Amino acid sequence: MSETVDARTPLLELRGINTHYGAVHILKDVDLAIYPGELVCLLGGNASGKSTTLKTLLGMVTPTTGDVVLDGEVVNDKPTSYRVERGVTMVPENRRLFKRLSVKENLELGAYLRNDRDGIEEDLERIYGMFPRVKERLNQKSGTLSGGEQQMVAMGRALMANPRVLLMDEPSMGLAPALVQTNFELIRQIHEEGVAIFMVEQNANMALSIADRGWVLQTGRVVLDDTAPNLLANPELRASYLGEGDR
Repeated sequence: MSETVDARTPLLELRGINTHYGAVHILKDVDLAIYPGELVCLLGGNASGKSTTLKTLLGMVTPTTGDVVLDGEVVNDKPTSYRVERGVTMVPENRRLFKRLSVKENLELGAYLRNDRDGIEEDLERIYGMFPRVKERLNQKSGTLSGGEQQMVAMGRALMANPRVLLMDEPSMGLAPALVQTNFELIRQIHEEGVAIFMVEQNANMALSIADRGWVLQTGRVVLDDTAPNLLANPELRASYLGEGDR
């Protein structure tokens, strides 16, 4: 897929990004490009800079140097709402639902920047078809759902923004092992509908099993950048992230 994708214009890019928190240098000369319709993942250990990368893409963190580029436009000075309106949406770590609101109210909040009522209703019906369990619990308070159900609502809420690129922060975190496979199948389904997905994930095996391409971050630098099959076969990655080093 990368051979055809790379000839197109990236939907979302980081170009030479350096990010600091005070005096601490977090991201170091990071270059990433997400193309329309592809599923890519960012791997790395704790404190590698993965979440900061997501926050930089979404506008929650402003880079010290370098450019965030959305559809060819440098958006360093644009707020998160501007990026969301132009198709960038995030499924945050640990879901971050409004737990006292109903499932339907959470879904409707995902469309708060839209004014196409007919389109919103169509997307609600599409999400009900994609997540039947969500439809069964529309009037239930979100805080009473299981972890897997909350993840479905969080993904549905993000899809209600009608995104072109969906950012996902550790989508398998906190899920029972039996639900992780189901969760990744749902992510694959969203991808097959044409939504580009940029996924930060510690479960390297699962992420690469459904991704087109991937990057590996170590202490704020991209140290590996390749297709998902090549990364799965890479001895360095297998030793570091898949627990298959020399014994």
